Amino acid sequence: IMIKGSYDLAKKNIILCIWCNETCLRGLRLKKHIIFHILYIIVSPLCPAFLKRFDFYKAHRSEKQIFFMHQELPAPAAEPVESTAAHSGVPEHAPYLLIGGGTASFAAARSIRARDPGARVLIVTEESELPYMRPPLSKELWFSDDPKATETLHFKQWNGKERSIYFQPPSFYVSPADLAKVENGGVAVLTGRKVVHMDVRGNKVKLSDGAEISYEKCLIATGGVPRNLQVIDRAGEEVTKRTTLFRKIEDLRSLEKISREVKSITIIGGGFLGSELACALGHRSTDLGLEVIQMFPEKGNMGKVLPEYLSNWTTEKVRKEGVNIIMDAVVKNVSYKNDKLEIKLKDGRLTDHIVAAVGLEPSVELAKSAGLEVDSDFGGYRVNAELQARANIWVAGDAACFYDIKLGRRRVEHHDHAVVSGRLAGENMTGASKPYWHQSMFWSDLGPDVGYEAIGIVDSSLPTVGVFAKATAKDTPKAATEQSGTGIRSESETEAVAGTLKAETTAPPPPIQQEEDYGKGVIFYLRDNVVVGIVLWNVFNRMPIARKIIKDGEQHADLNEVAKLFNIHED
Repeated sequence: IMIKGSYDLAKKNIILCIWCNETCLRGLRLKKHIIFHILYIIVSPLCPAFLKRFDFYKAHRSEKQIFFMHQELPAPAAEPVESTAAHSGVPEHAPYLLIGGGTASFAAARSIRARDPGARVLIVTEESELPYMRPPLSKELWFSDDPKATETLHFKQWNGKERSIYFQPPSFYVSPADLAKVENGGVAVLTGRKVVHMDVRGNKVKLSDGAEISYEKCLIATGGVPRNLQVIDRAGEEVTKRTTLFRKIEDLRSLEKISREVKSITIIGGGFLGSELACALGHRSTDLGLEVIQMFPEKGNMGKVLPEYLSNWTTEKVRKEGVNIIMDAVVKNVSYKNDKLEIKLKDGRLTDHIVAAVGLEPSVELAKSAGLEVDSDFGGYRVNAELQARANIWVAGDAACFYDIKLGRRRVEHHDHAVVSGRLAGENMTGASKPYWHQSMFWSDLGPDVGYEAIGIVDSSLPTVGVFAKATAKDTPKAATEQSGTGIRSESETEAVAGTLKAETTAPPPPIQQEEDYGKGVIFYLRDNVVVGIVLWNVFNRMPIARKIIKDGEQHADLNEVAKLFNIHED
């Protein structure tokens, strides 16, 4: 493969190879040179990229040789290559490119702008919405007295204060088309677009509509997609169109509408989301004349997280909300008959609609094109303690499988982790080089009166020690938000609080027996006699203490003494 240079080939009889600057190529030497470059193209992926430095090249074929002829062009803008500018509103370059429009991306954008006030940040999201918080989708929005809450996405927190589900109003953001021109930079959101390919060597991505965006630093915060049961996937269109996989705003609106139109809804799954939605729909069931069924393979709600005695208590709480609970339920088949869905367990159960709340599958479609490693145990992109996957690429949120310097490799699917990891990734994208050490928390509310916060590894298969006390009127999610002023409790956390709280001096009452009401308490999860996880049951605004206990990583002879740090025996 040869390229004609600036010499006059006809008069000088000289061929210049401007790949290697070799000249005076004739006869056998020319043939060997051609063969060499053909082999080079086959074995080296670098060669085509190297060719791109030429303005234009055109293939010419003959019986004896193949070569490229260089032609002079007036300007690069006249190249016959599709320009990103042809894609309306899509900037050609973003110094900071954030893939995904969820909590982690927004936290990263805010962190980047805090450290680099003039930064130009572009968020690309598949959704048509601006960044918003997901927890209210299965919590407060279902308990709102406003019939238009699912449309306005404004809701009252447990403390009665109203807020929007969106992190910021539209006026906060700049237009993607104006991102390069605004004087002091800003954050732009490109909605309804999906990144389908990453060229990590060229530092650019390709969108689903063919547009390309180059970047200097990139964050992958693609989150995940709800898992479905295989028996539902295989059941056919009539079943799948009557099944909700709950994740987005559109799922909230759809399920709320369905709950007013059908007579029965079955929730499959006994974890956080399934239990929250069961309570939410159960709360409305009497007014709507709706039968709400929840089924799961465990022996109680949150059976994979809570110790058995507390899981049983939680199950009774959910039942009191009007939910028919079926435990030890393994779905064997789902079929559609006579306008009903039949769920086959040991017997047949009929329902109008199914909500499958059986976990999240991290979105890792970009791993192949980007050459990123996917963790075989936990799923998600494998990153180091600084959340970096490779040069100029970081990962945060649900899709990140990170190295926790205290608890080892983990992947976490909760709001506070998205905030914490997004913030850290943003800092490291601006040169901070900080490891992930902050233990993120998560919380779940079964309505305004029962809730818990948790941190670390909370797995019911681990040994646990629980210390409980009698609850008071202030020991509810509603009272906690009245005190903190926020419904998203992670926003009010500060590590400094841990140093200002003192242990109580009063003696704890005798341990509460199983048949008693678990009003409030602390559950410690142990691994090798070291506390690796803590659940605060109706105990709020004490998370910094729990975080410090896990961070210290010490063995404790008497966890009743440790429980005093949380002041659970205060009136």
